[in-house]
Amino acid sequence: MNETLKRAISGAIYIVLLLASILFSTESFYLLFGIFLFISIYEFCNLIQINKVFPILFGTLLYSSIALISSYKKETSDFFIKNLNLNLNLDIDINKTTIILLAITLVVSIKCVIFLFYDTIQKISPSSKYLYVLGYIILPFIFITKISFGIKNYNPKIIIGLFILIWTNDTFAYIVGKSIGKHKLFERISPKKTIEGFFGGILFAVVAGYLISKYYIQASPKFSEKSILIWCVIALIVGVIGTIGDLIESKFKRIAGVKDSGKIMPGHGGILDRLDSVIFVAPFVFLFYKILDYVR
Repeated sequence: MNETLKRAISGAIYIVLLLASILFSTESFYLLFGIFLFISIYEFCNLIQINKVFPILFGTLLYSSIALISSYKKETSDFFIKNLNLNLNLDIDINKTTIILLAITLVVSIKCVIFLFYDTIQKISPSSKYLYVLGYIILPFIFITKISFGIKNYNPKIIIGLFILIWTNDTFAYIVGKSIGKHKLFERISPKKTIEGFFGGILFAVVAGYLISKYYIQASPKFSEKSILIWCVIALIVGVIGTIGDLIESKFKRIAGVKDSGKIMPGHGGILDRLDSVIFVAPFVFLFYKILDYVR
């Protein structure tokens, strides 16, 4: 089969599966991203060469526990009251746990950035490998699911909007870079990325953020201006942080001496290759949401 056709078919299947699971129900959304998490841990453990069993078991258990408690807080609380005579304030407990997990994720993200920009770091210590699995792979998936709930209830438009911003940034960064790109962004890690493409991707992502807010999210007139500003800021976060996330995964692959994280998607590589931007962006978008919530 022609390579371009193969890439188009696998990409279309990925997008249809992603959108269908997000739109169908909360459970299908959680299930698909749980599967993505499983595959991503497997691929990343191959990249950094550590045993896969414990990270997969721990990641799956942590993701499932938080997903179930977050989605069914009332049912979980009623269970503890009825069966164990415990009256738990799950909202407070979940918020405290979320802040702790976010802090861990952001610390690991900073460590990833240091790992990216320091040429002297070409080997990864055993302890750092497991820390990267936790803070670079497992916890970001939890924040992807939390973002989809926005302020209160599950809202598929939020997570779809985030993916549209990432796809827009990636697509136009490539088009602009291919058309007018002359100055390399980070040649030793990703020779094809250019400064022109980087800013082009951000510009079109901001435009997409404006359009998403105005015509897809359909905010009420009272909040439309705030919504537009929020989505344009998210687009900026996606453009900058998402590119850094892509470069970080490229460095992991360069050290491992491989082109792709896996082969599950013909013509595209692995699941981690498709989600490298969103998993690095998700904690920062969630942090932005928390800041907005605090200010409000």
